Amino acid sequence: MNAMPFVLMYHSVEKYDSDPFRVTVSPDRFAGQLRWLAGRGLTGVSMGELLRARATGNARGLVGLTFDDGYDDFLGEVVPALLRHRFTATVFVLSGLLGGHNTWDAGGPRKRLMDADGVRRAARQGMEIGSHSAGHRSLPGLGEAELREEVATSKAVLEDMLGDRVSGFCYPYGHVTGREVAAVRDAGYSYACAIWRSELSGGHALPRTYVGDRDGALRLRAKWLRHRVRWGR
Repeated sequence: MNAMPFVLMYHSVEKYDSDPFRVTVSPDRFAGQLRWLAGRGLTGVSMGELLRARATGNARGLVGLTFDDGYDDFLGEVVPALLRHRFTATVFVLSGLLGGHNTWDAGGPRKRLMDADGVRRAARQGMEIGSHSAGHRSLPGLGEAELREEVATSKAVLEDMLGDRVSGFCYPYGHVTGREVAAVRDAGYSYACAIWRSELSGGHALPRTYVGDRDGALRLRAKWLRHRVRWGR
């Protein structure tokens, strides 16, 4: 199996009191994580930029930054912090829930999602927009028509909204089998992000490294080294 790029998986960045699902990073911690990357001579980039650089052999020092779900704090907290370091990122949004809330996280705090205008604003500031499906449903349990709605129709909706191509997909919950990989490839996505390393790992099931609020410099370094040992890079 070819070496995989180092890709960090985030969700939400904001101040919080309770976070049972550990999807939130405080702004101060996030700022420190970006400083850690910059201090090691690493540059955070969108997945599209990272994969294009890898294709030409120019990806040294680049780290993929991804944000799942498309929370409204991506505009208020994430983008300004990224721009201070001249970093970019990919945000995977839900085409059928724009302007809504994270209703799939029962028992957790309600978080608002970016609306269509917010997604367009993020794109204008240099961020890559990808699809996280239409409604954040676990894809392996869906029928063929529902799977097409979540994968192919989501892509078409976002491309119409942005007036630009949507190249990346992210599997909700990281749930993916060979059927979903084939559906994503057939829909015309150039790449897709998963979570865990598996026999499917590759361009349409890229593993990522989770980053949470507990990840300071020592834990980030350990995750970086673990990736290098695991993938030989």
